[in-house]
Parts: sequence; C-alpha cells; structure tokens
Amino acid sequence: MTQPFLPLTARSREESHRAATPLELFFDLCFVVAVAQAGAELVHSVAEGHAGTGIINYTMVFWAIWWAWMNFTWFASAYDNDDALYRVVTLVQIAGVLILAAGVSRAFEEHDFLVVFIGYVVMRLALSSQWLRAAHHATDPAERTMCRRYAGGVVACQAGWTALLLVPEDVRPWVFLVMALAEMAVPVFAEKDVTTQWHPHHIAERYGLFTIIVLGESIAAATVAVKSGITENDALRELLPIAAGGLLIVFAAWWIYFVVPAHDRLSSNRQGFLWGYGHFLIFTSAAAIGAGLEISVEQAVGKAHISTLAASSAVTIPTAVFLLCVWLLHARYFKVGIAQQSVLPVASLAILMCTFAGHWAVFAAGLVAAATVAVGVTLTATNPATRDAA
Repeated sequence: MTQPFLPLTARSREESHRAATPLELFFDLCFVVAVAQAGAELVHSVAEGHAGTGIINYTMVFWAIWWAWMNFTWFASAYDNDDALYRVVTLVQIAGVLILAAGVSRAFEEHDFLVVFIGYVVMRLALSSQWLRAAHHATDPAERTMCRRYAGGVVACQAGWTALLLVPEDVRPWVFLVMALAEMAVPVFAEKDVTTQWHPHHIAERYGLFTIIVLGESIAAATVAVKSGITENDALRELLPIAAGGLLIVFAAWWIYFVVPAHDRLSSNRQGFLWGYGHFLIFTSAAAIGAGLEISVEQAVGKAHISTLAASSAVTIPTAVFLLCVWLLHARYFKVGIAQQSVLPVASLAILMCTFAGHWAVFAAGLVAAATVAVGVTLTATNPATRDAA
C-alpha cells in the first residue's frame, strides 16, 4: 500500500532486481504524445518544402522532450520512494508534458513557443521541488549541496529560456544552443563533489524502453501513412516497397540496439554522462525514421512536393545516424576484431548510398539493415569470444 509521505532518500546503486515502475511506464506513455506531435510537424514541414526550418524546429522541440524525460529518469533512478507525494508531483510533470505537446503545432507553424514554454515551466518547477525535497531529507552535507545545486540550476535555466520568447526569430536557434549547453552543464556542476546513486541496470532499462517508444512511434506513423495512401490513392504497388523496407529498418534498429548489454557501459558517473547525453542522437534519429517513412509515402502518392531523392534521404540519413551512434555509444565495446567493428560503420555508409536508388531506396535500405543483422549474427556465432555481440 502506498504511504502518504516517506523520506525522499537516495536508493542503493547495488539494489537487486531494480526495474521500471508502473508510474515510470505511465510517464513514458505520455511522452508518446509529444514525440508523435513533433514527428507529425516535421513531416508537414518537409512535405511543404520547408525542410531546413522543420529540422531546426524538430531538433529544438525533441531536445526539450528528451531533456525533460531524462531529468525525470535519472532523478527517479536515484530517489524514487513511490510515496503519494512523489506520485502527485510526477503527475504534475506529466501535465507539463501534455501542455508541451499541445504547443508543438503552434511552435512549428507560427514559431510561437509560448505554450511549449509554459509546459516546460510546469515540468521544471515540479522537478526542482523534488530536488529540494531530496535535499531536505539528505543526511550527508555534500549530497544536500548537490541536490540544492540541481534545484537552483533547473530554476536558473528555466528563467534563461524566457529569452526564447523575446528575441527575434532568426536569433532563437542561437539562444536554444546556449541554453541547451547550460542545461547540460547543470548535472556536471551539481555532481562535481558527489554523485547521485543512479542504478545502472535501471537506467539501461529506462533508456531501452524509450528507444522502443520512439521505434514504435515510427511504426505507427508509417502504418497510418501507408493506410491513408492505399485508401485515398489506391497506391499499393508504390507503397509496398516502402512498407516492407521500413519494417526491416525498424526491426533491425531494435535488434542492433538491444543485442548488447548496455548496462555494462554504465559502471561510472563519467560514462553515465556520455552515454546519457549521447542518446539524444539515438532517440532523435529513431523518431525521425518514422517521419521519414511518412514523408516517403506522401511523396510516392504525390502529396509531398519534393524530389524522390529528398524523400529517400529522409529515411536513409536518420537510419545511418542511428546505427552509427549505437556503435559509438556502446556496441563497439563488445566487438572483437576488425570484421565485427566494421559492420555498423560500413552498414551506415551503405544505407546512405541507398538514397540514390530512386523509388526503391527505402526497400534497399531495409535490405541492407537486415543484412547487417545477419552478418553480425554470423560473425558472433563464428567467434566464441563474443557471444553477446552482433
């Protein structure tokens, strides 16, 4: 039975059988709404010939989504006591996510970030209150200082984001860059003397679950696009290669990400920062794959006024980025020999070359992705030293 109030103290990093809680899963589910909104607006921007602006807005919005999710995830890994107050504050953060999601369309179409900003204020104030609560219950002075640094850093950065509403439109990307760097500096500063007690297995599971969310969103977006194309344009012949190739790409992305034990790379705080921050590219590219598939479908049925090359690159580029980033962040540490180390970098290059395959580009990229998995499995099977690598 959930207790109303419990001390919000650090959990042990050595805790056994640590897994994601139902509240964390619910929290992730609400993020699906925001991810879906960002992907849909990216599709509309690219389809209407505004790829540059769309990519910039998508990057900014997705970063905001990812950063809010990451802040909650690492805090929860260290301090989740699951009492009633913790659940209520988490519910407030969820409300902030939904407000942010409601403002995504206006941010893309009218370049008005007010609603997104309000959603962020709700999320960040709730998070800051959690850090202050953890500071109140901390018995170690160094830990108490760390928690207060987090709380103060979150509030200070949130005040800084106000500039995004006040500066001219062409200056906003630079404001975003400065504030994003400031946000990512807060954990480094806060933990310079003592670190939070995050759990390696728990963090690896949480990141894996979010990867599944963005890949699942890719499948959902592509499915809706294909269904619409078939219903409205009777274009099964044109869409079947895209659907088949997209399915192979997403399945291969799932296989390649989960084939190695990611938690083994999370034995220290230094590795945790690099691994956690680097996942922004993994999550962004995984979500962009779904948007790219939708763009390819719209181009195939004549709804997107862009070239075949542009539509193909909307799929192949994020797919290549995903594979390369997975290799850089953790897969390469489980590879033995030049052959295994070369599989993902070579596959990324091959997928980029598929961009020039015309209407068959997505299907060709899917075949390359499937072949990458097959080659990885074969090399692993023939090398007894790397049974867990692909």
